[in-house]
Amino acid sequence: MKTKNVLLIFYFLLLIPIKSMAQSVANQNTTPDPVTKTEQQQVIDSVSSLLNKNYVFPEVAKKMSDLISSNLKNGSYASITDPVLFSERLTTDLLSISHDKHIRVVFNPSFIKELREANKNADHEEIPASMLDQWKSSNYGFKEVKILDGNIGYLDLRNFMDPSVGGETAVAAMNFFANATALIIDLRKNGGGSSEMIQLITSYFYDSQPVHLNNFYFRPDDSNTQTWTLPYVNGKRMPKIDLYVLTSKGTFSAAEEFTYNLKNLHRATIVGEVTGGGANPGGDNIATDRFTVWIPIGRAINPITKTNWEGTGVQPDIEVPADDALFTAQIKALEKLAATESQNPIKKYSWLLTSLKAKQQPLILEKKESESYIGIFGPRIITYENGNLYCQVNSVRKIKMLPLKKDVFDLEDRMLRVEYKKVNNKISGITIVNVNGSTENFEKNKS
Repeated sequence: MKTKNVLLIFYFLLLIPIKSMAQSVANQNTTPDPVTKTEQQQVIDSVSSLLNKNYVFPEVAKKMSDLISSNLKNGSYASITDPVLFSERLTTDLLSISHDKHIRVVFNPSFIKELREANKNADHEEIPASMLDQWKSSNYGFKEVKILDGNIGYLDLRNFMDPSVGGETAVAAMNFFANATALIIDLRKNGGGSSEMIQLITSYFYDSQPVHLNNFYFRPDDSNTQTWTLPYVNGKRMPKIDLYVLTSKGTFSAAEEFTYNLKNLHRATIVGEVTGGGANPGGDNIATDRFTVWIPIGRAINPITKTNWEGTGVQPDIEVPADDALFTAQIKALEKLAATESQNPIKKYSWLLTSLKAKQQPLILEKKESESYIGIFGPRIITYENGNLYCQVNSVRKIKMLPLKKDVFDLEDRMLRVEYKKVNNKISGITIVNVNGSTENFEKNKS
């Protein structure tokens, strides 16, 4: 999916903040040279040429180029001497015609210089070393990989890096989840990346028989391409794992494609907000020595819907505020797992479901009420410290107690609960309840 004249290896916009490159210039010690009328003409001529040659919709490209050329001619840009403000104004004007959220003009001379230097003696386009270092320092987008209660995998994925740089990390992450009972992929802060990484990760959720994921049309060479899941992956596939994808308004571009594919294949439950609405693949192009322009050169055409999410975003299956998406997905996953254990005497998932709901909406105890639960109960010592109750389980370890309801507490991160017994409304002892059903009873020591 790599094309000539595309400077970055990604077919979709990575969430390196759009203004960050311009802001980095603004934050330097030296003030950049002002943009002159001559340079404005050069930038607009170059941007117009690149748009008319490459933008996926030719008639829209002409309207955009006509607008900025007309604005230059009638003096609309005459008072703008700050190159950053000029790039932002051009972006605004282009968006007013196309409404294509990928399009942007950026003032970024340092990046252009580094890119040209990297490619000076290369046979093919090279990625600047600073960018490679930046991607590596972000662990190629794999922000967090862990197992939640109930053996539910959780992946916080911030970018879809191309497999040529992030493939090994992706394989390691997918193999980490090989034994999970469910998987939550968090794309709430993911702004896009590579379609090839989408293909690689998605392949782990199907068997070896290829599944059609998406189609793409590219205007520059009038070509059509398809993406399918891979017949081979390194490690264990998870074709039956219960899968959830978390979204926000900031979920964009390739992150939307990943979500849109799985939603229409009915392979994942989408939880969160409607996504940003950017579906046209493209890349960053050098316009002049100081300005680049990102131009969408194609469009996605889903094989099921025959359309895409451009301008509309991806509608979640369960729409909740982004901040509530993880909790909602965990609840849904645990409810599904709890439904499978009706014949099992050990109700592990039902237990965890109760605990999770309590953590999300904790019961708040007043200090006086909390202090009424302290005491020595056989070998167990319950104390109150810094606003929390703790149960001493051995000579060196004490565990925080989380209230589920009046007189019933979870022991944090342990499948144990403390239930208080009362006689004449006074605490007389405790019962330690294990998830497996076993119990230990301890009378309260009399002081």
